[in-house]
Amino acid sequence: MKYPSNEEVQSPTGGAEAAGDVVLEQTVGAGRTLRTDAWRRLRKNKLALAGLIWIVIMIIIAASADLWVPHFYGSPTIIDTTKVAQRTLLPPSAAHPFGTDKLGRDILSRTIYGARVSLLVGVVAVMISVIIGLILGALAAYYGGWWDSIVMRTADVFFAFPYILFAIVLIAILGFGLQTVFIAIGVLGWPSIARVFRSSILSVKENEYVDAARAMGATTPRILFRHIMPNAVAPIIVYGTMSVGGAILTEAALSFLGVGVQPPSPSWGNMLSEARSFLFTAPWLMLYPGLAILTTVLGFVLLGDGLRDALDVKLKE
Repeated sequence: MKYPSNEEVQSPTGGAEAAGDVVLEQTVGAGRTLRTDAWRRLRKNKLALAGLIWIVIMIIIAASADLWVPHFYGSPTIIDTTKVAQRTLLPPSAAHPFGTDKLGRDILSRTIYGARVSLLVGVVAVMISVIIGLILGALAAYYGGWWDSIVMRTADVFFAFPYILFAIVLIAILGFGLQTVFIAIGVLGWPSIARVFRSSILSVKENEYVDAARAMGATTPRILFRHIMPNAVAPIIVYGTMSVGGAILTEAALSFLGVGVQPPSPSWGNMLSEARSFLFTAPWLMLYPGLAILTTVLGFVLLGDGLRDALDVKLKE
């Protein structure tokens, strides 16, 4: 950081500019310190760090699958009719580390490509939920009154329906497809986000700096988006991270029931559905996609729990 010289401090113009530079650099430095402190606390949480590492590994494997999976293990969807009889329900081996299914397709290949679907559904669906929940929760908390009542009673209506059944109804109305799964899970997930964000904003908007901004004539959008929402978003980061795991489970349940991702596209859920008939004769069909769901969801839960501690400014060492 550059400190002003005596001449700059004493100068009517240079001193003001130099002092402004110092204040600006201190402000930016303070912002970096808060982020650095949160990252330091996150690194100390070994379980959260393990969850983050596993999620990054899954993302890298899924994103790079086209470069190596078909070459080594074959296509996850194409069936070689000339070799089906020789490759049906093979147990794990060097050629097929996770074994093969009833159509001779490699389970490792399908598990990796299924990670693409599950991670994509989890992230996109939660983003939809967060966008809707942030907007409605912020408006309900800031304006209150009849607007708050409408948003919260609408959320109660969504909570009143069984989650999976509601998703099946939406998919039946909108039609089958990956985009429909995004919309169904995303639309049904906003009430929880809205409630959490509403509670956070209700506590933040009573702070003195909000009253000061209002007294200085700041407009409502500026107060809401510049002063309140950035200071109330930490719980949403935590809840959203954990919700990705819940969205992955929901997609797997929908695909298991046959209303999610449709074959031959691989999904952990439809892989489990296909494995039901071979639970005792070929248990590897259910073992590996089941472990993939377990470890990925657990990774997001552990990461979200670690973010909760890392972002808590009141946390004592």
